[in-house]
Amino acid sequence: MITEQDILNAGVLIVDDQETNVILLEQMLHEAGYRQITTTTDPRCVVDLHLAHGYDLILLDLQMPGIDGFEVMERLKQGQLDAYLPVLVITAQPAHKLRALQAGARDFVSKPFDLIEVKTRIRNMLEVRLLYKKLENYNQVLEQTVHERTLALRESEARYRSLTELASDWYWEQGEDGRFTKVSGPVLEMLGIQVDAVTGDMAGDPMAHRNAAERQALQAKIDARLPFLDLVFQRTHADGSQQKFRVSGEPMFNQFSQYVGYRGIGVELTENNE
Repeated sequence: MITEQDILNAGVLIVDDQETNVILLEQMLHEAGYRQITTTTDPRCVVDLHLAHGYDLILLDLQMPGIDGFEVMERLKQGQLDAYLPVLVITAQPAHKLRALQAGARDFVSKPFDLIEVKTRIRNMLEVRLLYKKLENYNQVLEQTVHERTLALRESEARYRSLTELASDWYWEQGEDGRFTKVSGPVLEMLGIQVDAVTGDMAGDPMAHRNAAERQALQAKIDARLPFLDLVFQRTHADGSQQKFRVSGEPMFNQFSQYVGYRGIGVELTENNE
């Protein structure tokens, strides 16, 4: 929420080549409680002042000698601090109002001044401007938070992969149809799975040599989407030699809590690690 104090503490720049108009507007704003007021009768210094202070509102006269208000707005757009140009134009020419809005002004007040109208338009515009800044700041904080969490997630994933590689011979992932979608390490060679060089399809069942009871127990865990830990199985080669493996896995779910497959690690068992 934007408070009354936020509005009264907003930075306001008054730009008018007529000193009497500057004094009138400045006095009116002070009487209304505004505290951060800057004035100038030189339109050439507006851009530098705005770049230095980032005013929340610029009260800008259109009819000024040398550089008029339209030229000032054009220069402000070229060097503006953000996408919102906080200009409230002052004009005695009704025909200039539409052109001023097309040039980037947010609102206008007419000469001679109706002080109640001027104060109302200033307050309304400041409220909108401060809300815009608050939203912009929130978006920046949100973007930074997302960036930091993304970096943390990547770091966590890197640590997880590193630990997985240290603790296992391979890492694997399978889709919901049971097909391998990601492997690291010599898992395919160890399990005797052949990969078609053209299609990339994988053939071979790493559980083919397990007994029926063990296969059914594993399938029951998979059907129930349960993790399994230190599942031991063996593979018999054509020459009669055997290899033993220990595999652990857990189910994966997407952001909609839908099952998408399994992932896990495996290690070849030797006399040293059985």
